[in-house]
Amino acid sequence: MSDLRYRPNVAAIIRRSDGKILVGERSDVPGGWQFPQGGQKRKETPEQALARELLEEVGLGLESYRFVKQRGPYRYLFMDGHTKNGFHGQEQTYFLLELDGAAVVDVGTAEPEFRAVQWIKPGEFVLDWVPGFKREVYRQVFLDFFGVAL
Repeated sequence: MSDLRYRPNVAAIIRRSDGKILVGERSDVPGGWQFPQGGQKRKETPEQALARELLEEVGLGLESYRFVKQRGPYRYLFMDGHTKNGFHGQEQTYFLLELDGAAVVDVGTAEPEFRAVQWIKPGEFVLDWVPGFKREVYRQVFLDFFGVAL
């Protein structure tokens, strides 16, 4: 039996009507692009965590998107055996969301997670945008949600 502890986490794939998906460049990692994501707090459901993270990171309220599907858990370990708050890695639930046509993404939040955003076709995502320890999860997510092999 494994003694590894995984932090519950949610991630959002936000898709526009033209099929493009949202990725954000991390404020603390220039050139590091990822989906909006974050930890699930104690006694919080994945859906509640998702709603909170989307409001905090990209300014989208519940009225701004509709749920399409979810998959997971996807697990990864932190780099070089490091731990964060007693966790060895993260266990993520991914949600595919359809953005309302009138919704506006806003990264100018109180504590910005992203310095910029871009809309890309799923096949345009570059694995080098994420740290090595997250790449297998991103590879599997793109395959599972879009049938795209990165």
